[in-house]
Amino acid sequence: MRAAAMDDAHRLGHPDAQALETNVETAMPEHATEAGAESGGVAAVDRALSILGAFRLDDGALTLAELAARTGIYKSTILRLSQSLIRARLLLRLDDGQYRIGPEALRLGTLYQRTHHMADVVLPVMRDLMEETGESVVLHVREGGARVVLHRVESRHAIRYHVSEGDTLPLSAGSGGRVLAAFSGSSGEPFEQIRERFHHASFGERVPDTSGMAAPIFGPRQALAGALTIAGPSVRIDAAFVTRHLPALLEAAALITNKLGGNAAAFMAALEAARAQAAASGRA
Repeated sequence: MRAAAMDDAHRLGHPDAQALETNVETAMPEHATEAGAESGGVAAVDRALSILGAFRLDDGALTLAELAARTGIYKSTILRLSQSLIRARLLLRLDDGQYRIGPEALRLGTLYQRTHHMADVVLPVMRDLMEETGESVVLHVREGGARVVLHRVESRHAIRYHVSEGDTLPLSAGSGGRVLAAFSGSSGEPFEQIRERFHHASFGERVPDTSGMAAPIFGPRQALAGALTIAGPSVRIDAAFVTRHLPALLEAAALITNKLGGNAAAFMAALEAARAQAAASGRA
């Protein structure tokens, strides 16, 4: 109600609207003005970043009212903060008054990808793996307590697994997340088994009717560089699919590891076991 009253004051040109807003925000508890802010952060920066974070993958442009509703920030505050974001080209204000993410965000996203120095190495291998298996191939990297989609090559099927580069997903579910957690040192099961077998398959674990399997990739000094994942609809990716295509996944992970400067020999025992199982299944 206080936010609505402040918006009315601004809309009606109340002479003390700015002072009223300052007093109200000052009187509000810290969590209301710095939602999610870490200790030692700057409230204005946190609010500006929350404006950018309000945009979702399927958004084209958002109105001021939509930004206010998603962030819980007063419209007048958004108007002030947006000027800095616009000057930095992180935000664009359209002729109709709506807002859209600016081109600087694309540049920063490209820089994020390039800092991993993997695109030239992994994408050709990922494309070959997609062609061989027919399903989408995704590379996840760990960021703190989550995983981020760094690169993806989509299946040619009309019905397929789809994620976008930059999507943030949990470590606690899905084959890619489990592999990253296992090779980051998580203890117990299934992590011990994942480290032994160098892969993990999951069936509808994170998203119903979607399944996948993943293997780790390594860089110099065998540092974990990411998780290579094949994913698609469960009607196509079942236990038989995993048995048939696991050798291809492990071969691709070993090849990328070798190109990144890691030790691909670590995959050999798991790869031999996968090949033997696939051969036995083919004879059955």
